[in-house]
Amino acid sequence: MGTFSVDVEIGDPEGREFVVVNALVDTCATYSAVPASLLSRLGVEPRDDRRFNLADGRFTWLPVGETTMRLVGKEWTVPVIFSPEDTRPLLGATALEIFSLVVDPNERRLVSSNALLMQATGTE
Repeated sequence: MGTFSVDVEIGDPEGREFVVVNALVDTCATYSAVPASLLSRLGVEPRDDRRFNLADGRFTWLPVGETTMRLVGKEWTVPVIFSPEDTRPLLGATALEIFSLVVDPNERRLVSSNALLMQATGTE
């Protein structure tokens, strides 16, 4: 498929201050990842430590919090990993689902999608 990046606005938890980051779209990453120093500066606090499998087969524990994100003209609260400073920001699968976006692999862009609801509504 190839890789591509998008500009994402990462905000403080109250959605008052935002910083633009260029994030690699990574549909294999569960959560979005942002350098810990930026999240701390915005007042985002870790809520949990989670174990993550890395692409090279190793694993690591990293703090996870949640904050406001703006993407494609919409604003949602999303989980974010407090990533090491030497790593590139990532836009992960959870954020893509929250924003109802999918990857167009041919055009290397994000496109709107319908959210999934696996139960019929209005019927018993």
